[in-house]
Amino acid sequence: MLPSIVLLGCAALAACAGVPAQEMFDARQAVRAAQKAGAPQYAPELFNEAQSHLTSAETNLHGGDYRVARDEADLAREKAIEARRQAEAVAPRKP
Repeated sequence: MLPSIVLLGCAALAACAGVPAQEMFDARQAVRAAQKAGAPQYAPELFNEAQSHLTSAETNLHGGDYRVARDEADLAREKAIEARRQAEAVAPRKP
């Protein structure tokens, strides 16, 4: 029983410490989508926050601090999604 718990604990720690490739991809895609939706013009504060978090995530990723990189990437994605929603709500519709 104890070895099983130790193995599960190690697996959980390894998952947290791994490279946040999916989170980084998702954040980059969300920022691109927000940009295409006009967020730099219609939701500049949120868009700038998203970009700032993405930059921080990339810096931490390259520095090997994967936990902070993952958290920053998640924040970047959330801010970018919010910026995109705001931009789409106020931007003129394209024919």
